[in-house]
Amino acid sequence: MTGSGTGAAAPYTDAARARLLMAYEACELADLARANVPIGEQELNPDGTTRTPGAVLADAARVLAAAQRFFEAAAVFERVSGADWQLIGDVLGVPPRTARVRFTMSEAAFRRELPSAAVSGSGAAGGEASSLRGHMIREPLETALDLDDWVLRHRDGEADLDTAPVSGGLARREPQRRTGKTS
Repeated sequence: MTGSGTGAAAPYTDAARARLLMAYEACELADLARANVPIGEQELNPDGTTRTPGAVLADAARVLAAAQRFFEAAAVFERVSGADWQLIGDVLGVPPRTARVRFTMSEAAFRRELPSAAVSGSGAAGGEASSLRGHMIREPLETALDLDDWVLRHRDGEADLDTAPVSGGLARREPQRRTGKTS
């Protein structure tokens, strides 16, 4: 059985898929952070204190969790792109072993999702986030096009953006050449 075909029509490299997941996490982080900029008319008491104690802190915790997912996705992208633990440790100012301990599970989870994403059907078990990641890996073009739209909606004066600011930059796999005689 064949899925929607967008993934099959756009055979992206593993590094491109990792970069796409990182872009998605950045988008989520930006949306969560942006939601906390406006101050709602009914948010504050007349003395400037909050009307809903704990709400701002809960929002900040969600932003922090999203930043953590973005950070992990960045490390996975670097690893899938060929960075060794020494480089990652150097960039983060920690020993390579510390970097490896910190990000090995995230990298392994991503690499486990790659083969299952190649199979048409539902994503890996493990909840909504895992299912969403599986979908993004299975259908990278669909995800990239959604992110293209997001970037263009939030361009903030950047006039020189391409019409495909995400999907246009993803590396595709080289087509496999067939061997054998032709008659």
